[in-house]
Amino acid sequence: MDKKFKQIIILRKDLKMSLGKTCVQACHACLGACEKTNKKNFMHWQKQGQKKAIVKVENQDELFKLKKQANNMNLPNYLVSDAGLTELEHGTVTALAIGPAQEHEVDKITGDLSLL
Repeated sequence: MDKKFKQIIILRKDLKMSLGKTCVQACHACLGACEKTNKKNFMHWQKQGQKKAIVKVENQDELFKLKKQANNMNLPNYLVSDAGLTELEHGTVTALAIGPAQEHEVDKITGDLSLL
């Protein structure tokens, strides 16, 4: 049986971003993590339909904890810091993507988070 791959995008609830801003931050996270994924895993993920979900955390501290866990497990991840051109101050950390990576590995970190 093939290994299943997925990506999880995690956004901060406390920032109260507009819908458009939220979508843009999720896209930045998705693309940034994809660039850090090895080619073989990326190709598997693409062939499987690019499974992904967007979940939420309460604040920046929770986002940093998840990033540390992803780093410790050697999972591709990308933390987004806003450029400060519209709604948020420059450098505001908004989102984190983990994966594409094996689904069971990503779930160890993000399996308990609620969907956005």
